[in-house]
Amino acid sequence: MAKLNVDVLPIPAKFNGKPLPPMDKPYHWVEFLLMVAIHLLPFGALYTGANAADWAVCIALYWIRMFAVTGGYHRYFAHRTFKTSRTFQFILAFLAQTSSQKGTLWWAAHHRKHHKFSDTPWDAHSPARLGFWHSHMMWFYYPENNPTDLKQVRDLAKFPELVWLNKHWKVPVIALGLACGLTLGWSGLFIGFGLSTVLCWHGTFTINSLSHVFGSRRFATTDTSRNNFLLALITMGEGWHNNHHHYMGSTRQGFYWWEIDMTYYILKAMSWVGLVWDLRPVPESILEEGRRGVKPPSPTEVIRAQGAVDSEQPVQAA
Repeated sequence: MAKLNVDVLPIPAKFNGKPLPPMDKPYHWVEFLLMVAIHLLPFGALYTGANAADWAVCIALYWIRMFAVTGGYHRYFAHRTFKTSRTFQFILAFLAQTSSQKGTLWWAAHHRKHHKFSDTPWDAHSPARLGFWHSHMMWFYYPENNPTDLKQVRDLAKFPELVWLNKHWKVPVIALGLACGLTLGWSGLFIGFGLSTVLCWHGTFTINSLSHVFGSRRFATTDTSRNNFLLALITMGEGWHNNHHHYMGSTRQGFYWWEIDMTYYILKAMSWVGLVWDLRPVPESILEEGRRGVKPPSPTEVIRAQGAVDSEQPVQAA
């Protein structure tokens, strides 16, 4: 079970009296072992070998699924930063779910709560409060995080096809695995599907675990979000995390021309052919704020300036 660090950051005053989340339950170890099994799949290639087609599919599936996670799960379903058709919405959801990061509604609901409670005790994957391994991957297997909070995603839950996909989130994963195995053989399953899945997992997970630890801060936020160029490269733009936490309503997370954001470039190209539209820009006031180059105060200073819970009147335990 995870250990919650209550004292690492002040708690914003607006959460005064809110019960602390229970962190006394064991992880779902059976589900975790399924994840371990997929981590072991690539080692099967030590027996079968792997050819150029297997490696090409591995690379292609990493980037296709990373885009589906960043452009689909994150920028569309969680933040609604652009619009698209119902058909392409379903395609984005299906592709994103082939990454085996649970259902579309589950992902979006948790991410919306992450922004609401970022780096507070109610953030499901805060590295500051819950440590590296929990924030990186183990939070997936904590019982309190398993249900889909439909109250957070009422706008998405009105689509029955998304509700069905969310309930049967493993169907796209299995379909992709079978497709790789049937078309490329065992080596395609091991490398094309297995290795690309593991790499996509850990690429995505670095945003939860590392982008709140390593990098620079341009904007003052109440959380520890940071901008990290390397993470932006491997996640197609998600590494500009401090930008995003300061203003989450923009399709673009690399706010300036030198901040590489491949997800945004692809979505922009899609808008030229009508697949998506109404991409939400970064307001000029936000861009100007960033151009000033003033070192932002620390999260602790920001929280205390806005008001924090009195240490003599701590948040109640659940």
